[in-house]
Amino acid sequence: MSDSAAAAPAAPLVRTVGQRRTLEFTPGDVQSEMLLSRPSALVLDYTRAMMGFALLVPNPRHIVMVGLGGGSLAKFCYRHFAHTRITVLEVRADVIALRDAFQLPPDDARLRVLHCDASDYLARMTNGADVLLVDGFDSAGLPSALTSSAFYADCRRALRPGGVLVANIFTYDPDYAGALERLGATFDGRIAWPRRVAGNNRILFAQRAGGDGALLPQRLTGRAGFGWGWSNRLLARTLLAWLASRLRNTRQPRPGAR
Repeated sequence: MSDSAAAAPAAPLVRTVGQRRTLEFTPGDVQSEMLLSRPSALVLDYTRAMMGFALLVPNPRHIVMVGLGGGSLAKFCYRHFAHTRITVLEVRADVIALRDAFQLPPDDARLRVLHCDASDYLARMTNGADVLLVDGFDSAGLPSALTSSAFYADCRRALRPGGVLVANIFTYDPDYAGALERLGATFDGRIAWPRRVAGNNRILFAQRAGGDGALLPQRLTGRAGFGWGWSNRLLARTLLAWLASRLRNTRQPRPGAR
């Protein structure tokens, strides 16, 4: 066996039990989950928390997603943001091949799934996205390339003024504190996160200055130097519940709507 073959990642695993379908990179490690009866619903807490960007950018023109997984975020945004373009960047062809199993709509004028390296793609993008959702995990966790200073700088440049980056990072990741520092430095301290709403997933919001929408205050860094969190659990859950309710009541896209 060649070194390249030995280093190839294991094929993703799809499991279906009753109404629950999951995507796993290693057995028992759920990367994405779908309800067959409601394929566009957000099942996992961290995915609902990531939608908090709509509190800051309620009407995005273009959402760029790093990582497809089972397509939960892509399906939800496609359904609830009827006038938004969605571009998904996925490095693994075998994950893209599962889009039918997870009932992701085919590419059209509003949705594109690209087989590419997100770091390379975003390095060439300027002022092109209102929202960046970074959820690019593999079997080893979050790749270091998606938490580097260079990557965060590319994300900031790719966002329009007032645009928001939402990053999913495990709190037990050895580089968690470093990633938080780099993100805060890149976005001039405009970072925030809801605490205790997504288990070990820490959902970080960073915003490029400017624009006409709501803004995170500048320099929210606290004594630890790592940023500010929505420490009131009830407030955080109330805000996210309000957001989820608002999105549920959004008019559904008409066939062919852009």
